[in-house]
Amino acid sequence: MKFSIYKNSEKSEIQELFTQTFSDSEGQSEGEVIGSLVLDVMNQTDDQDIFGFIATEADQMVGSIFFTRMLFDTPVEAFLLSPVAVQTDHQGKTIGQNLIKFGLEHLKQEGVRLAFTYGDPKFYSRVGFNHVSEKLAKAPFDLSQPEGWLCKSLDGSKIEALQGSARCVQAFNNPEIW
Repeated sequence: MKFSIYKNSEKSEIQELFTQTFSDSEGQSEGEVIGSLVLDVMNQTDDQDIFGFIATEADQMVGSIFFTRMLFDTPVEAFLLSPVAVQTDHQGKTIGQNLIKFGLEHLKQEGVRLAFTYGDPKFYSRVGFNHVSEKLAKAPFDLSQPEGWLCKSLDGSKIEALQGSARCVQAFNNPEIW
């Protein structure tokens, strides 16, 4: 398995990976929504506000993940992990976990202090994410499942209260996603 930074030339393949993966698990309409979201993330986000990674096996893309900048009133280098996809026939082989770890290590080397995500605590706890209360770090929008608001300190420091609500990149600036 090879992990690497995505290239602009891979955008359509990445979009198809997300569309197909989410169509397989959540239905065609959800697959199209997520595929469109990923394309917006890649096309609408400034280069300094995005990190994208892919997993390949035998020169075939089998996974992808994105991290995009989050801003708080408190100055802190923070990024949002979302979305992540692993080809359906490659799931359950720790590819997603290893891809996340690869991305987090890259962010850490870039001086990013905090990584947030909004998802399944059971899955993300495997890669070091823990629930964070909105008293410590307010999400960009109201959460339908607050227990899924998760954070990981990349420098090992304690997560201190961050002032103000998080602000995310344009592609995630939609309350329906949250």
